[in-house]
Amino acid sequence: MELITARLVLRPWLDSDATELYALARDPRIGTAAGWPPHESEEQSLDILRNVLRGPEQYAVTLRCDGTLIGAIGLKTIDDCDYLEGPDEYSAGYWIGAPHWGKGYAPEAFSALIEHAQRDLGARAMYADHFLDNAQSHRVMEKCGLKPLRTAEVSALYPEGSREVLIMQRELRPDGEANGSSGL
Repeated sequence: MELITARLVLRPWLDSDATELYALARDPRIGTAAGWPPHESEEQSLDILRNVLRGPEQYAVTLRCDGTLIGAIGLKTIDDCDYLEGPDEYSAGYWIGAPHWGKGYAPEAFSALIEHAQRDLGARAMYADHFLDNAQSHRVMEKCGLKPLRTAEVSALYPEGSREVLIMQRELRPDGEANGSSGL
């Protein structure tokens, strides 16, 4: 399935994305903000692409105009997210490569994912979390109508172990209308 916005295409991952994925994910600013170490090789990126990013509801974020890979976005369910309480709740994770920051791509992609989750998956609530020092991600979540809910400790893929995150939430109405404004 593809999700198409004015400027983006959210599509399934392809093996051929490994080179562009590595070019973006080797930047330590990306992984540090998302909770994973920078990619060390194109082979590692391909392995992550095949074993993590190809899961259900995981999308490559690409530019609609030319297909350039600019990031990743996906949904977690109650099976793989500790703070979700029901099967109609989802948590989103996303990142945009540094060369593409500041252009509004993250809220555009996240808004499309929220709409898809509500329309196609019957979501009644959307969650996302970010490390407390990640102001950019906080702004993206606010633009998409999420409100702060609580803080929690989560394990990170770094030697220091766990870090504190802010969990944010947006209730979605069953009639297809979203509570809150996307801010777009």
